[in-house]
Amino acid sequence: MRNHLVTRKTSETDISLKLAIDGEGKSTIQTGVGFFDHMLILLSKHGLFDLEITCHGDLEVDQHHTVEDIGIALGEAFREALGSKEGITRYATVTTPMDEALSTISLDISGRSYLVFNVDGLKDKVGNFDTELVEEFFQAFASNAKVTLHINLLYGQNTHHMIESIFKGVGRALDLASQQNGRIKGIPSTKGSL
Repeated sequence: MRNHLVTRKTSETDISLKLAIDGEGKSTIQTGVGFFDHMLILLSKHGLFDLEITCHGDLEVDQHHTVEDIGIALGEAFREALGSKEGITRYATVTTPMDEALSTISLDISGRSYLVFNVDGLKDKVGNFDTELVEEFFQAFASNAKVTLHINLLYGQNTHHMIESIFKGVGRALDLASQQNGRIKGIPSTKGSL
C-alpha cells in the first residue's frame, strides 16, 4: 500500500496527517474548521484515499494558516506516497456535477508544480469559512505534491455546491492519475523521470 505520514509543527499549526493512496475512502478529519473538514472528507471519499488529519491551528487569528499548512502536508504526503511513480497513469481529467454547479479538473503528476484556478462567483463565506482559502489550499497542495493542477468551475450558483464540486473532482482526478496501469512500463515520461 502506498502511504505516508507527515507531522508538521510550526508556531502557527501542529499537524499530523496520514495518507494511504490505495484506500477505500475512509477518513478521520479534525482541523477545527467544519466546512473544510467536510471538503477533505469528500476528497478522500471520492478519491478512494484513506486520510487521517488532526490539526491544532491558530484559529484565533483566522483560518489561513490551518488551511494552507494542511495543503502543504497533504501535498507532501501524496508526493512521498507515490514513490517512484513507475506504472502510474499520470494524467486525468474529470468533470463533476454537484446539483447546479459543474467543474472540470485536469491533473498531471508531472513533477512540476503549477496551479490554474479559474473559479469565479464564490461568495466570500460559507458559514464562517473564508472561500478565498480554497485557492490557497490547492496552491499549497500542487506546490508540495509537485503536480500540475487545472481547476475550472464552468458554472454554479450556490457557493457550497461549487466548492464541493471542485473537491470531489480533485479527489476523483487524483485517484485516476495515481492508479497503476499494467501496460505502462517504468516512468510514464519520455524523459525517464517525473
